[in-house]
Amino acid sequence: MSKQAQALFLDKKMGFFIYLFVEGVMFAVLFATYIVYTPSHSGPKPEDVYSVPTVFLASLCLFSSSATLFLAEKGWSSRSMPFIRGGMAGTFFLGASFLLLEINEYYNYATEGYTFTANNFLSSFYILTGLHAAHVLFGLLWMMVLFLQSFRPLPSALYREKQKIFHYYWHFVDVVWLFILCVVYIPYIV
Repeated sequence: MSKQAQALFLDKKMGFFIYLFVEGVMFAVLFATYIVYTPSHSGPKPEDVYSVPTVFLASLCLFSSSATLFLAEKGWSSRSMPFIRGGMAGTFFLGASFLLLEINEYYNYATEGYTFTANNFLSSFYILTGLHAAHVLFGLLWMMVLFLQSFRPLPSALYREKQKIFHYYWHFVDVVWLFILCVVYIPYIV
């Protein structure tokens, strides 16, 4: 990579980190809202609502997806495109599993009467976790684009930049989930 290309990538990286900072501020506001409204004065309480097996499985899937993404990252050192694609496919599968578990969780809660409008606690819960789920969905779509681009004759350095930026995004999504796990779920299920 030439010096000019490296400088351009550093600019892109800095711009993306600013974007992630803004996203972090938005999630911080939603965490604060959740903390203020939980538990609610009336209606369902978190310990009535949360399902431990679902939370455990979803967390396992999402945190494991970081490991498979790390494998894809390692594929760059050996310049093995099948290794990179395999790691990305594993990440996609685990991320999609997480999203399906989240959708199933929302469905089960809604059928038990724990809907968005039941009280302030549930409203803040759905907004916070729903925004995170939307980020996972966006990441899955981004992975599909990267996977398709891996078959095009792009310059290796450009494709690697795209992969690195995506890795930052996916690890950010994992870190947000870790905070959700610690702030939203663990105080009420342990």
